[in-house]
Amino acid sequence: MPLQIQKSSWSTTELEDLRELSRSFLQKEIVPHQERWAAEKKLDREIWTKAGEVGLLCLSIPEEYGGGGGTFAHEAVLYEEQARSGDNAWGVTVHNGIVAHYLLSYASEDRKREWLPKLASGEFVGAIAMTEPGTGSDLQSIKTRAVRDGDHYVLNGAKTFITNGFHADLVVVACKTDPDAGAQGVSLIVVETDTPGFRRGRVLDKVGLKGQDTAELFFDDVRVPVANLLGDAEGQGFVQLMLQLPQERLIIAVTAVAGLEAAVNLTIDYTKERTAFGRPIFGFQNTKFKLAEAATEAAVSRAFLDQCIERHLKGELDVQGAAMAKLWTTERVNKVVDECVQLFGGYGYMTEYPIARAWADVRISRIFGGTSEIMKEIISRTL
Repeated sequence: MPLQIQKSSWSTTELEDLRELSRSFLQKEIVPHQERWAAEKKLDREIWTKAGEVGLLCLSIPEEYGGGGGTFAHEAVLYEEQARSGDNAWGVTVHNGIVAHYLLSYASEDRKREWLPKLASGEFVGAIAMTEPGTGSDLQSIKTRAVRDGDHYVLNGAKTFITNGFHADLVVVACKTDPDAGAQGVSLIVVETDTPGFRRGRVLDKVGLKGQDTAELFFDDVRVPVANLLGDAEGQGFVQLMLQLPQERLIIAVTAVAGLEAAVNLTIDYTKERTAFGRPIFGFQNTKFKLAEAATEAAVSRAFLDQCIERHLKGELDVQGAAMAKLWTTERVNKVVDECVQLFGGYGYMTEYPIARAWADVRISRIFGGTSEIMKEIISRTL
């Protein structure tokens, strides 16, 4: 009997139909190519247009902009199924749940009508460029500059660890429009990647998420229209980032919990099939106790996540709650997957086994979107 996952309180018949569509698409178009994409360090570009054709892009963007007209719950269903499928290549969480919402919330009406339909169809792939080689979580210290020159900005700088960086057609760039103003000098400017002066660096070789096209990006006198500024004035970027980060952190929590549940199920199946000393590994008390703990971690994490999703759907999830969700779920998934690897024994260290790939993939969850240490700092400020 696999792990019994309680149906989420926010689920509906429509969402379960979307779950079936998501699962079918992932099994047909994504799962069979994992090994090749890992070797190439990027997925096939056509995946994006295929996803657009079946309606899996921009699920929570209004229909008037080409999106699905759904809510965060629609996004969550897709992300859960992606995590359960074992995919580590498709950067749809960044495209759908992050980039599209920066544009929806802060771009001008003309730009929204220009960009969002292209993201929804897969004609454009979206990325967001915050991290720089020397900044990490310290967004106030970014060095990328945007200098006003008439009706254009001229951008210079470098970004790294950018998900979808190789395929991106549109990048939301965090930069300094006033280098002396600290956080108040940060702005978000959209760069279309066919603009002269934009170039891509290496596709980075990561410990996990091997098939995801994570790249370096460079901006050398890149001229973009002033209309590409997000917001109605310079210096709003840091506030915009802080307002959007709770959803980004909730997305990470969604994938963490679904990944945790998948890992426990894989391990239950393996320990019941594999024998040692004349009996299934599941028959040993240590195995049963470890899996009992893991199942409990999964159930508690699921309950907390569902509560956070309900709050987010009502517009009530605050910065502290999102930080708690990310901290708890990412720490739990790392702990549980490590225990699962142990129960697989030597095979748990072989990359042809999904549990080994999951072990490498989940480690970044305690780092991106704000490290666990940053989450603790955010939470502690409210105590």
